[in-house]
Amino acid sequence: MSNNEMRSHGTVAFLEKELRYISHLIKQKGREILSNYTITPPQFIALQWLHESGDMTIGELSNKMYLAFSTTTDLVDRMEKSELVVRIRDDQDRRVVHIHLLEEGERIIQEVIEKRQNYLHELLVDFDNQEIEMLSKLLYKLHLQMVED
Repeated sequence: MSNNEMRSHGTVAFLEKELRYISHLIKQKGREILSNYTITPPQFIALQWLHESGDMTIGELSNKMYLAFSTTTDLVDRMEKSELVVRIRDDQDRRVVHIHLLEEGERIIQEVIEKRQNYLHELLVDFDNQEIEMLSKLLYKLHLQMVED
């Protein structure tokens, strides 16, 4: 193995470890924020998908969340009882049921996302604008690469 290959391997190992740590800390902070609400982390993820993608069927939501259909059905049942979402039958095909985000679900999502963004804003206080812009571009580039693979 050449020096470049070793340095590259060491850099890649470092990046993997840092991304893993960052992901863990973000998830931990997200759960801390959620602890002030009456929803569970899986419910938050479901609400986030509905917020970002609009109405979807339980099957579509199951696929997005990598959950079994029955698990997603139970999740939606609990969210419907809490008046976060509502099931709506399709006008064209009555067998198809869409999950629709209600005002309370939207409010919770907006609040939690705002608190997460405030947390990130606090973390970036020692970064200058150029560093933030470069970090944003590089994370976006990495994200695109991951989505394309």
